[in-house]
Amino acid sequence: MPTPAEREAATAAFLVARAKAGDPRAFDALVRRYRPRIFALALHLSGSESDADDIVQDVFLRAYAALDRFEGRSEFFTWVYRLTLNRAFDARRARARRRETTIDGYDPRIERSIEVDAPGDPARAAELRQTYARVLRALDALPPAISATVVLVALQGLSNVEAAVVQGCSPKTIGWRLHVGRKHLLEAISDVQPATYLSERLGLLLAEAGMPAPGPMRV
Repeated sequence: MPTPAEREAATAAFLVARAKAGDPRAFDALVRRYRPRIFALALHLSGSESDADDIVQDVFLRAYAALDRFEGRSEFFTWVYRLTLNRAFDARRARARRRETTIDGYDPRIERSIEVDAPGDPARAAELRQTYARVLRALDALPPAISATVVLVALQGLSNVEAAVVQGCSPKTIGWRLHVGRKHLLEAISDVQPATYLSERLGLLLAEAGMPAPGPMRV
């Protein structure tokens, strides 16, 4: 029986084939299927909702334009992930050159997590906001290849092998980058008391960095 990953790959391959054959509804289905994950990846790497929206639009426009040249030697999602990484880092470099900063320290990545993890609880929201801010500052300070690896594996749930395909390196290199990334994250939050209810992905990330969250974790 096929695994969920195999079924997902087969569905994507079918939709790609239909899109190549001229069915516009097939590519629309690909966009609907992968847009949420592409947006989340772009947001984590760029730190800007407006940049993430622009990145998603540009990535799918590029993918559509180049669809005839997509030979299927890798899965569709790894292809669009690779396009997203390149565009997200371009956007970050452009913002750094313009020396843009967020207004009043607002970070959409933090606020979106708070909406899920502390709805209607200001005290818990304040506690989580501090922890999330420390984690994200440390994540953003990492070299791009390492921060991308941490996001892909720890936050997006890719396997080391899948992340290696996306980043064009070996699984061993992915393992080394994760080790370096987790070490820096641990140093950044080593003096912070763990908040009690963390999102599942952030909880796993902290646990992997040596700081397991107490109590149940919220999805």
